[in-house]
Amino acid sequence: MLQKYIINQCKYTTEYKSFIFATLLLTLNYEEQIMKKLFLITILCYLSAAVYAQSIVLTSGSLEPLKEEKVIKFEFTYENMLVGKMTEEEYVLKKVSGYNEKDPGRGDEWREKWFADRINRFEPKFIELFDKYMEKVEKVSGEEGANYVILLNTEFTEPGWNVGVMRMNASIDMRGKILNIASGEQIATFVIKKASASNFMGTDFDTGFRIQETYGKAGREFAKFLIKKGKFK
Repeated sequence: MLQKYIINQCKYTTEYKSFIFATLLLTLNYEEQIMKKLFLITILCYLSAAVYAQSIVLTSGSLEPLKEEKVIKFEFTYENMLVGKMTEEEYVLKKVSGYNEKDPGRGDEWREKWFADRINRFEPKFIELFDKYMEKVEKVSGEEGANYVILLNTEFTEPGWNVGVMRMNASIDMRGKILNIASGEQIATFVIKKASASNFMGTDFDTGFRIQETYGKAGREFAKFLIKKGKFK
């Protein structure tokens, strides 16, 4: 657009031709620098994703008892959870006071949604993708008929952010244990580290959506982990 404007406004005298040529070179050079910076940012994003890839580790016990089970029960908790560099209590207080200061009542609505999203969005998304990948081994989440329960506590949440030109993925860390429902015996413990998902189109401006997709990724990868480590196939 800048090049066309300059050309339309100028006469083709020798002086103006020189001016046009110099301006075009400067503009093209600027655009080239911008493209190089965008390319560098993209490379750094991919490198970051590789460095902070999700991992699931069995820390004790065995998954063998689950091999013949058809139904697995889940329970979710959020005890002593950190959010970014703050405790959850500090994070919620900061967000509520900040929103209420700008728009009275908005912070209170945000707090209600923050806690409601666990039951309405995060946990269902985990279960949805867990069930999807467990279909191949004919297992499903549920309560009726379950002999074992998997207790999952979210220890850390990074809400992430998206301002259009730049973004940071949400991520979660979880710690789990598997118990025999009848006896209470603990058969295994495990950790899920840096579970993170990104929206391909980069349109995940809503914090709840970013975290929801992260829980979905955790559920999917946990299903794969059980199938492989538990030798369900």
